Amino acid sequence: MSASNGKGPSPITAGPECQAQVDPLAVLRTPDDPPWDVYLTGPVFLDIIFTGLDSAPVRGTESWARGMGSSPGGVANMATALARLGLKTSLAAAFGDDHYGEYCWDALEQGEGIDLSTSRTVPGWHSSVTVSMAYEGERTMVSHGHEPPPETVFNQGGAPDCPPSARAAVASLTPGKRAPWVAQAASSGTRIFADVGWDDTGAWDLAGLTDLEHCEAFLPNAEEAMRYTGAATPRAAAHALTEHVPLAVVTLGAEGAYAVDRRTGETAEVPAIAVEALDPTGAGDVFVAGFVTGTLANWPLADRLAFAGLTAALSVQEFGGSLSAPGWSEIAAWWRKVQSVAGQDPAALRRYAFLERLIPQGEAARPWPLRRAVPTIGFRSA
Repeated sequence: MSASNGKGPSPITAGPECQAQVDPLAVLRTPDDPPWDVYLTGPVFLDIIFTGLDSAPVRGTESWARGMGSSPGGVANMATALARLGLKTSLAAAFGDDHYGEYCWDALEQGEGIDLSTSRTVPGWHSSVTVSMAYEGERTMVSHGHEPPPETVFNQGGAPDCPPSARAAVASLTPGKRAPWVAQAASSGTRIFADVGWDDTGAWDLAGLTDLEHCEAFLPNAEEAMRYTGAATPRAAAHALTEHVPLAVVTLGAEGAYAVDRRTGETAEVPAIAVEALDPTGAGDVFVAGFVTGTLANWPLADRLAFAGLTAALSVQEFGGSLSAPGWSEIAAWWRKVQSVAGQDPAALRRYAFLERLIPQGEAARPWPLRRAVPTIGFRSA
Protein backbone atom coordinates (compact mmCIF):
# COMPACT_ATOMS: atom_id res chain seq x y z
CA MET A 1 0.00 0.00 0.00
CA SER A 2 1.28 3.45 -0.79
CA ALA A 3 0.16 7.05 -0.81
CA SER A 4 1.84 10.18 -2.08
CA ASN A 5 3.24 12.59 0.51
CA GLY A 6 3.32 15.84 -1.43
CA LYS A 7 4.92 18.58 0.61
CA GLY A 8 2.62 21.55 0.55
CA PRO A 9 0.90 23.86 3.05
CA SER A 10 -1.37 22.03 5.43
CA PRO A 11 -2.95 22.60 8.86
CA ILE A 12 -0.71 22.78 11.92
CA THR A 13 -1.72 20.80 14.97
CA ALA A 14 0.00 20.88 18.32
CA GLY A 15 -0.98 19.55 21.72
CA PRO A 16 -3.78 17.21 22.80
CA GLU A 17 -6.47 19.86 22.46
CA CYS A 18 -5.94 19.87 18.66
CA GLN A 19 -6.05 16.08 18.29
CA ALA A 20 -9.01 13.87 17.60
CA GLN A 21 -9.99 12.48 20.99
CA VAL A 22 -9.85 8.69 20.63
CA ASP A 23 -9.62 6.30 23.56
CA PRO A 24 -8.66 2.89 22.14
CA LEU A 25 -9.31 1.30 25.56
CA ALA A 26 -12.72 2.88 26.14
CA VAL A 27 -14.70 -0.39 26.07
CA LEU A 28 -12.27 -2.02 28.51
CA ARG A 29 -12.08 0.62 31.22
CA THR A 30 -13.55 -0.05 34.67
CA PRO A 31 -13.50 1.90 37.96
CA ASP A 32 -10.90 -0.54 39.31
CA ASP A 33 -8.34 0.16 36.60
CA PRO A 34 -4.88 1.43 37.53
CA PRO A 35 -4.50 5.18 37.08
CA TRP A 36 -2.12 4.85 34.11
CA ASP A 37 -2.15 2.80 30.94
CA VAL A 38 1.61 2.91 30.40
CA TYR A 39 4.58 3.77 32.61
CA LEU A 40 8.00 4.78 31.27
CA THR A 41 11.29 5.83 32.75
CA GLY A 42 14.56 6.91 31.17
CA PRO A 43 16.61 9.91 30.09
CA VAL A 44 15.04 12.93 28.39
CA PHE A 45 17.05 14.95 25.85
CA LEU A 46 16.33 18.21 24.13
CA ASP A 47 16.43 17.28 20.46
CA ILE A 48 17.41 19.96 17.95
CA ILE A 49 16.80 18.79 14.39
CA PHE A 50 18.24 20.48 11.31
CA THR A 51 16.39 19.65 8.10
CA GLY A 52 16.67 20.56 4.45
CA LEU A 53 20.38 19.77 4.17
CA ASP A 54 21.37 18.70 0.68
CA SER A 55 24.37 16.74 1.90
CA ALA A 56 26.47 15.99 4.95
CA PRO A 57 28.32 18.97 6.46
CA VAL A 58 31.82 19.41 5.04
CA ARG A 59 34.79 20.08 7.30
CA GLY A 60 35.87 23.69 7.31
CA THR A 61 32.62 25.01 5.83
CA GLU A 62 29.35 26.41 7.16
CA SER A 63 26.15 24.63 6.17
CA TRP A 64 22.75 26.29 6.27
CA ALA A 65 19.66 24.19 6.91
CA ARG A 66 16.34 25.17 5.35
CA GLY A 67 14.42 23.98 8.41
CA MET A 68 14.82 23.38 12.10
CA GLY A 69 12.74 21.88 14.89
CA SER A 70 13.13 21.31 18.61
CA SER A 71 11.33 18.85 20.84
CA PRO A 72 11.82 16.59 23.87
CA GLY A 73 13.71 13.44 22.86
CA GLY A 74 15.06 10.26 24.40
CA VAL A 75 12.34 8.43 26.32
CA ALA A 76 10.05 11.39 25.56
CA ASN A 77 9.70 10.10 21.99
CA MET A 78 7.84 7.00 23.13
CA ALA A 79 5.93 8.80 25.88
CA THR A 80 4.65 11.31 23.34
CA ALA A 81 3.73 8.60 20.84
CA LEU A 82 1.72 6.72 23.48
CA ALA A 83 -0.07 9.85 24.69
CA ARG A 84 -1.03 10.89 21.15
CA LEU A 85 -2.58 7.47 20.61
CA GLY A 86 -4.89 8.08 23.57
CA LEU A 87 -3.15 6.14 26.35
CA LYS A 88 -2.82 7.59 29.84
CA THR A 89 0.94 7.86 30.06
CA SER A 90 3.17 8.39 33.11
CA LEU A 91 6.86 9.27 32.76
CA ALA A 92 9.55 9.24 35.44
CA ALA A 93 12.62 11.17 34.35
CA ALA A 94 15.19 13.69 35.50
CA PHE A 95 14.91 17.17 33.96
CA GLY A 96 17.65 19.76 33.82
CA ASP A 97 17.39 22.88 35.94
CA ASP A 98 17.66 25.16 32.91
CA HIS A 99 15.48 26.65 30.17
CA TYR A 100 15.81 23.52 28.05
CA GLY A 101 14.56 21.38 30.93
CA GLU A 102 11.69 23.77 31.58
CA TYR A 103 10.72 23.67 27.91
CA CYS A 104 10.79 19.85 27.79
CA TRP A 105 8.73 19.56 30.97
CA ASP A 106 6.13 22.03 29.69
CA ALA A 107 5.97 20.39 26.24
CA LEU A 108 5.32 16.97 27.76
CA GLU A 109 3.02 17.90 30.63
CA GLN A 110 1.02 20.76 29.13
CA GLY A 111 1.42 20.02 25.42
CA GLU A 112 0.94 16.24 25.48
CA GLY A 113 -0.91 15.60 28.75
CA ILE A 114 1.76 13.23 30.09
CA ASP A 115 1.88 12.65 33.86
CA LEU A 116 5.20 13.81 35.35
CA SER A 117 4.33 13.39 39.02
CA THR A 118 7.21 10.93 39.48
CA SER A 119 9.66 13.09 37.49
CA ARG A 120 12.01 15.57 39.11
CA THR A 121 13.93 18.71 38.21
CA VAL A 122 17.53 18.26 39.40
CA PRO A 123 18.96 21.49 40.86
CA GLY A 124 22.16 22.65 39.19
CA TRP A 125 22.05 19.98 36.48
CA HIS A 126 21.77 20.94 32.82
CA SER A 127 19.73 19.16 30.17
CA SER A 128 21.21 16.62 27.82
CA VAL A 129 21.08 17.79 24.21
CA THR A 130 21.14 15.99 20.88
CA VAL A 131 21.63 17.77 17.57
CA SER A 132 20.37 15.72 14.62
CA MET A 133 21.07 16.52 10.98
CA ALA A 134 18.83 14.82 8.44
CA TYR A 135 19.88 14.43 4.82
CA GLU A 136 19.57 11.84 2.05
CA GLY A 137 17.10 9.82 4.13
CA GLU A 138 19.64 9.32 6.91
CA ARG A 139 20.64 11.19 10.05
CA THR A 140 23.80 12.18 11.87
CA MET A 141 23.61 12.98 15.57
CA VAL A 142 25.84 14.69 18.11
CA SER A 143 24.89 14.50 21.80
CA HIS A 144 26.13 16.02 25.04
CA GLY A 145 25.09 15.43 28.62
CA HIS A 146 26.13 14.47 32.14
CA GLU A 147 24.88 11.85 34.57
CA PRO A 148 22.45 13.26 37.15
CA PRO A 149 24.03 13.62 40.61
CA PRO A 150 24.32 10.25 42.41
CA GLU A 151 21.95 11.34 45.16
CA THR A 152 19.05 11.34 42.68
CA VAL A 153 17.19 8.15 41.82
CA PHE A 154 17.49 8.95 38.11
CA ASN A 155 21.15 8.12 37.58
CA GLN A 156 22.31 5.39 35.21
CA GLY A 157 19.65 2.68 35.15
CA GLY A 158 17.76 4.33 37.98
CA ALA A 159 14.05 4.83 38.45
CA PRO A 160 11.71 5.69 41.32
CA ASP A 161 11.67 3.04 44.04
CA CYS A 162 7.94 2.46 43.63
CA PRO A 163 6.74 2.65 40.02
CA PRO A 164 3.11 3.76 39.77
CA SER A 165 0.41 1.22 39.06
CA ALA A 166 -0.11 0.85 35.32
CA ARG A 167 -1.54 -1.60 32.82
CA ALA A 168 1.79 -1.77 31.01
CA ALA A 169 5.33 -0.48 31.07
CA VAL A 170 8.01 -0.27 28.40
CA ALA A 171 11.56 -1.18 29.41
CA SER A 172 14.74 -0.71 27.42
CA LEU A 173 16.90 -3.69 28.30
CA THR A 174 20.65 -3.28 28.84
CA PRO A 175 22.93 -6.33 28.55
CA GLY A 176 24.36 -7.33 31.91
CA LYS A 177 22.24 -4.88 33.90
CA ARG A 178 19.05 -5.41 35.84
CA ALA A 179 16.55 -2.59 36.47
CA PRO A 180 14.86 -3.38 39.82
CA TRP A 181 11.71 -1.47 38.90
CA VAL A 182 10.92 -3.98 36.12
CA ALA A 183 10.50 -6.94 38.49
CA GLN A 184 8.57 -4.78 40.94
CA ALA A 185 6.18 -3.54 38.27
CA ALA A 186 5.68 -7.05 36.86
CA SER A 187 4.94 -8.45 40.32
CA SER A 188 2.12 -5.95 40.72
CA GLY A 189 0.48 -7.02 37.46
CA THR A 190 1.99 -4.53 35.04
CA ARG A 191 2.57 -6.03 31.58
CA ILE A 192 6.17 -5.38 30.51
CA PHE A 193 7.08 -4.70 26.89
CA ALA A 194 10.79 -4.55 26.13
CA ASP A 195 13.08 -3.29 23.42
CA VAL A 196 16.87 -3.37 23.31
CA GLY A 197 19.73 -1.39 21.85
CA TRP A 198 22.89 -2.49 20.10
CA ASP A 199 25.15 -4.67 22.25
CA ASP A 200 28.45 -2.77 22.25
CA THR A 201 30.13 -5.66 24.11
CA GLY A 202 29.61 -7.94 21.13
CA ALA A 203 28.49 -10.78 23.42
CA TRP A 204 24.88 -10.93 22.23
CA ASP A 205 24.00 -13.20 25.13
CA LEU A 206 20.29 -13.53 25.89
CA ALA A 207 21.18 -14.62 29.43
CA GLY A 208 22.58 -11.12 29.92
CA LEU A 209 19.13 -9.62 29.35
CA THR A 210 18.14 -10.58 32.88
CA ASP A 211 14.90 -8.61 32.96
CA LEU A 212 13.55 -10.48 29.94
CA GLU A 213 12.11 -13.06 32.34
CA HIS A 214 9.62 -10.45 33.54
CA CYS A 215 8.52 -9.37 30.07
CA GLU A 216 5.39 -10.26 28.14
CA ALA A 217 6.74 -9.06 24.80
CA PHE A 218 10.17 -8.42 23.28
CA LEU A 219 10.50 -6.21 20.19
CA PRO A 220 14.04 -6.25 18.68
CA ASN A 221 14.90 -5.48 15.08
CA ALA A 222 15.94 -8.25 12.69
CA GLU A 223 19.70 -7.84 13.19
CA GLU A 224 19.38 -7.82 16.98
CA ALA A 225 17.06 -10.84 16.98
CA MET A 226 19.38 -12.93 14.79
CA ARG A 227 22.49 -12.02 16.77
CA TYR A 228 20.86 -12.85 20.10
CA THR A 229 19.49 -16.21 18.90
CA GLY A 230 22.06 -17.24 16.31
CA ALA A 231 19.19 -17.88 13.89
CA ALA A 232 19.78 -17.57 10.15
CA THR A 233 16.61 -15.60 9.43
CA PRO A 234 14.55 -13.02 11.32
CA ARG A 235 11.49 -15.27 11.33
CA ALA A 236 13.46 -18.18 12.79
CA ALA A 237 14.85 -15.76 15.37
CA ALA A 238 11.33 -14.73 16.39
CA HIS A 239 10.39 -18.35 17.04
CA ALA A 240 13.59 -18.91 19.00
CA LEU A 241 12.89 -15.88 21.18
CA THR A 242 9.57 -17.36 22.31
CA GLU A 243 11.59 -19.82 24.39
CA HIS A 244 12.44 -16.81 26.57
CA VAL A 245 9.40 -14.51 26.30
CA PRO A 246 5.72 -15.22 25.47
CA LEU A 247 5.48 -12.79 22.54
CA ALA A 248 8.27 -11.97 20.10
CA VAL A 249 7.97 -9.18 17.53
CA VAL A 250 10.79 -8.69 15.04
CA THR A 251 10.84 -5.59 12.87
CA LEU A 252 12.06 -6.24 9.32
CA GLY A 253 12.72 -2.71 8.11
CA ALA A 254 11.32 -2.18 4.61
CA GLU A 255 9.77 -5.68 4.73
CA GLY A 256 7.47 -4.92 7.67
CA ALA A 257 7.30 -7.00 10.85
CA TYR A 258 6.82 -10.59 12.01
CA ALA A 259 5.39 -11.77 15.34
CA VAL A 260 4.95 -15.05 17.19
CA ASP A 261 2.71 -15.57 20.23
CA ARG A 262 3.83 -18.67 22.15
CA ARG A 263 0.68 -18.75 24.27
CA THR A 264 -1.73 -19.05 21.35
CA GLY A 265 0.58 -20.46 18.68
CA GLU A 266 -0.43 -17.54 16.46
CA THR A 267 1.96 -15.95 13.98
CA ALA A 268 1.46 -12.80 11.91
CA GLU A 269 3.39 -10.92 9.26
CA VAL A 270 2.47 -7.52 7.86
CA PRO A 271 4.37 -5.79 5.05
CA ALA A 272 5.63 -2.25 5.44
CA ILE A 273 3.79 0.71 3.97
CA ALA A 274 5.68 2.35 1.11
CA VAL A 275 6.48 5.94 2.08
CA GLU A 276 9.04 8.62 1.39
CA ALA A 277 11.21 8.39 4.50
CA LEU A 278 12.66 11.76 5.48
CA ASP A 279 13.90 11.09 9.01
CA PRO A 280 13.88 7.74 10.88
CA THR A 281 14.40 9.37 14.30
CA GLY A 282 12.00 7.83 16.83
CA ALA A 283 10.37 5.41 14.36
CA GLY A 284 11.22 2.42 16.53
CA ASP A 285 9.67 4.11 19.57
CA VAL A 286 6.52 4.89 17.59
CA PHE A 287 6.30 1.27 16.41
CA VAL A 288 6.48 0.02 20.00
CA ALA A 289 3.85 2.57 21.07
CA GLY A 290 1.49 1.41 18.33
CA PHE A 291 1.97 -2.24 19.23
CA VAL A 292 1.44 -1.61 22.94
CA THR A 293 -1.76 0.30 22.14
CA GLY A 294 -3.17 -2.54 20.08
CA THR A 295 -2.16 -5.16 22.64
CA LEU A 296 -3.80 -3.34 25.54
CA ALA A 297 -6.91 -2.92 23.38
CA ASN A 298 -6.98 -6.72 22.76
CA TRP A 299 -6.75 -6.44 18.98
CA PRO A 300 -5.79 -9.46 16.86
CA LEU A 301 -2.03 -9.90 16.44
CA ALA A 302 -2.04 -8.96 12.75
CA ASP A 303 -3.98 -5.75 13.48
CA ARG A 304 -1.45 -4.81 16.15
CA LEU A 305 1.42 -5.29 13.71
CA ALA A 306 -0.36 -3.32 10.99
CA PHE A 307 -1.15 -0.44 13.33
CA ALA A 308 2.40 -0.31 14.70
CA GLY A 309 3.81 -0.29 11.18
CA LEU A 310 1.39 2.42 10.09
CA THR A 311 2.24 4.75 12.96
CA ALA A 312 5.96 4.25 12.33
CA ALA A 313 5.49 4.90 8.60
CA LEU A 314 3.65 8.14 9.29
CA SER A 315 6.39 9.25 11.66
CA VAL A 316 9.27 8.87 9.20
CA GLN A 317 7.56 11.20 6.72
CA GLU A 318 8.21 14.15 9.03
CA PHE A 319 11.33 15.32 10.82
CA GLY A 320 12.16 14.78 14.46
CA GLY A 321 11.36 12.19 17.11
CA SER A 322 8.44 13.26 19.29
CA LEU A 323 7.58 16.00 16.78
CA SER A 324 6.70 13.40 14.16
CA ALA A 325 4.77 10.91 16.34
CA PRO A 326 1.29 10.69 14.77
CA GLY A 327 -1.98 11.22 16.59
CA TRP A 328 -5.44 10.08 15.54
CA SER A 329 -5.89 13.12 13.31
CA GLU A 330 -2.92 12.01 11.18
CA ILE A 331 -4.11 8.39 11.19
CA ALA A 332 -7.62 9.41 10.14
CA ALA A 333 -6.38 11.70 7.39
CA TRP A 334 -4.09 8.96 6.04
CA TRP A 335 -6.90 6.39 6.00
CA ARG A 336 -9.25 8.70 4.09
CA LYS A 337 -6.49 9.59 1.66
CA VAL A 338 -5.41 6.03 0.77
CA GLN A 339 -9.01 5.00 0.16
CA SER A 340 -9.25 7.67 -2.53
CA VAL A 341 -6.07 6.64 -4.38
CA ALA A 342 -6.89 5.00 -7.71
CA GLY A 343 -5.59 1.48 -8.17
CA GLN A 344 -5.10 0.78 -4.49
CA ASP A 345 -4.83 -2.93 -3.70
CA PRO A 346 -8.19 -4.06 -2.19
CA ALA A 347 -6.43 -6.62 -0.02
CA ALA A 348 -4.18 -3.90 1.42
CA LEU A 349 -7.20 -1.74 2.18
CA ARG A 350 -8.88 -4.64 3.97
CA ARG A 351 -5.74 -5.04 6.10
CA TYR A 352 -6.41 -1.60 7.61
CA ALA A 353 -10.21 -1.71 7.62
CA PHE A 354 -10.17 -2.08 11.42
CA LEU A 355 -9.33 1.64 11.57
CA GLU A 356 -12.85 2.50 10.43
CA ARG A 357 -14.38 1.71 13.83
CA LEU A 358 -11.73 3.73 15.65
CA ILE A 359 -11.51 6.94 13.66
CA PRO A 360 -13.84 9.85 14.53
CA GLN A 361 -16.19 10.48 11.64
CA GLY A 362 -15.58 14.22 11.91
CA GLU A 363 -12.00 13.66 10.78
CA ALA A 364 -13.03 12.45 7.32
CA ALA A 365 -12.73 15.82 5.59
CA ARG A 366 -9.31 16.80 6.91
CA PRO A 367 -6.47 16.83 4.35
CA TRP A 368 -3.39 14.64 4.43
CA PRO A 369 -0.56 14.89 5.22
CA LEU A 370 -1.02 16.98 8.33
CA ARG A 371 1.81 19.10 9.67
CA ARG A 372 2.69 19.76 13.27
CA ALA A 373 4.21 23.01 14.40
CA VAL A 374 8.00 22.77 14.05
CA PRO A 375 9.23 25.77 16.08
CA THR A 376 12.81 26.68 16.84
CA ILE A 377 12.24 26.30 20.59
CA GLY A 378 8.48 26.19 21.00
CA PHE A 379 5.70 28.73 20.62
CA ARG A 380 3.73 29.80 23.67
CA SER A 381 0.13 28.60 23.57
CA ALA A 382 -1.28 31.81 25.06
